[in-house]
Amino acid sequence: MTTEEILKRRTFAIISHPDAGKTTLTEKLLLFGGAINTAGAVKSNKINKTATSDFLEIEKQRGISVATSVMGFEYAGYKVNILDTPGHRDFAEDTYRTLSAVDSVILVVDSVKGVEEQTRKLMQVCRMRNTPVIIFINKMDREGRDPYELLDELERELNIHVRPLSWPIGMGARFKGVYNIYEKELRLFSVNKTKMAKDVVEIEDITDAQVDQLIGPAFAAQLREDVDFLEGYYEDFDLGLYREAYLAPVFFGSAINNFGVGELLDTFVKIAPFPQPREASQREVRPEEDTFSGFIFKIHANLDPNHRDRIAFCRVCSGKFERNKFYYHTRLDKKLRFSSPTSFMANEKSLLEEAWPGDVVGLYDTGSFKIGDTLTEGEMLQYKGLPSFSPEIFKEVVNRDPFKTKQLEKGIRQLTDEGVAQLFVQQPGSRKIIGTVGELQFDVIKFRLLQEYGATADLHNLNYYKACWITSDDKEALARFISFKGSSIAYDKDENPVFFADTAWVLRSVQESYPALKFHFTSDFKFDAATEVY
Repeated sequence: MTTEEILKRRTFAIISHPDAGKTTLTEKLLLFGGAINTAGAVKSNKINKTATSDFLEIEKQRGISVATSVMGFEYAGYKVNILDTPGHRDFAEDTYRTLSAVDSVILVVDSVKGVEEQTRKLMQVCRMRNTPVIIFINKMDREGRDPYELLDELERELNIHVRPLSWPIGMGARFKGVYNIYEKELRLFSVNKTKMAKDVVEIEDITDAQVDQLIGPAFAAQLREDVDFLEGYYEDFDLGLYREAYLAPVFFGSAINNFGVGELLDTFVKIAPFPQPREASQREVRPEEDTFSGFIFKIHANLDPNHRDRIAFCRVCSGKFERNKFYYHTRLDKKLRFSSPTSFMANEKSLLEEAWPGDVVGLYDTGSFKIGDTLTEGEMLQYKGLPSFSPEIFKEVVNRDPFKTKQLEKGIRQLTDEGVAQLFVQQPGSRKIIGTVGELQFDVIKFRLLQEYGATADLHNLNYYKACWITSDDKEALARFISFKGSSIAYDKDENPVFFADTAWVLRSVQESYPALKFHFTSDFKFDAATEVY
């Protein structure tokens, strides 16, 4: 039974540069998957609905995704788990952690703008993990770039081979639909933003006269020429090369109008990898093993504003997770039991009795979990690869209401445990410094502190260049450095010492002056090769 359940699962993330249409595509995949009946508007002044996957108050106000949503649905005999990630670069770290919990990725590219800065950075993360990628070129209903030009740019900028599996017929106002090269089907669409379109025509042969009748002789002639060229220029699609992350299949469409979403989903469930083995510090863990194991890749407080709850998102890696069974928390060295584990459909939660490798389980958390924690049935395991990156912007937290000190403390701790930002505490006086990748995170923190905890704080800028974790085999040398540089030392949530450098020159000079010390740019010191990504 375990093998059958594993082979059914497809767990993936949707990633993109901001405004490429990622949240819209997520919603349309849910629509095609039967998980929702009518799509809402992602950003709209006329419609009160917001995208199904954007459920935080600030997301609804700004029309952006700032937290990773988890959604699951059944489709064509498969169990599909979508992790919708924040597109904004300020939340890149949340996206990076999410990519550690998936088996493949759909990368959304804007047909008008092509490859953008965040697209390149996200692709670097996928390459670090050898994550298979499918590319969806969106917004074909607008006057955009030439499809051949886009394919060349994808290969050049993202350093990956591409193979189109669908092809657009026209563009902008002349957009007729898409031809599915993989399934040999013609999909014709009218502008249809909310309901699923049914206009699918199976074509035995692209030379069929029916094609001319459906899209017109000129478009039919161009389509035949394009497909002939593509079949000759590109090698046949190789499933093995895709799963090894050397080859990216490409689909064209318009998510907001449901163009091309159907064949993307149909092909995805057939070719995307099922749950794969995972590296733990001790050994490789295979999904078909009998005993359960999983890791926490995300923590979210106040998912339900009415109940002030805190949920840890656990990716199941092996065995079967069961409700009310005791599991071993390897970092705390204690057993925990979960009476109300949940599965997700955006902010809709339902009680879960069991889960299999590839599934994401929501565990109610009273403060036991940190990001990266591992759960097992007794084995001492620690899954690899959930580092925090060195922040780029630093601000001191100053309480504006002494009567709400406890609320502020709790709010800051919970939000930084979620990974929204990093918290550093400086002694004496427990001075709190928040470090982030971008300014938008500070807006989110202030907003959520007020909305969810009733606390108000000022965030004062600190002009630091870099925060570095410091370690040394020479304990005395480390202690001397911490004592000498006390005003530039703080401690992270795990009590690891962190050095704040004012400038690049200061950082270089201390590295030269203290050769016995190691300066790390991620919190997971074994993964420093990953530091150049963001």
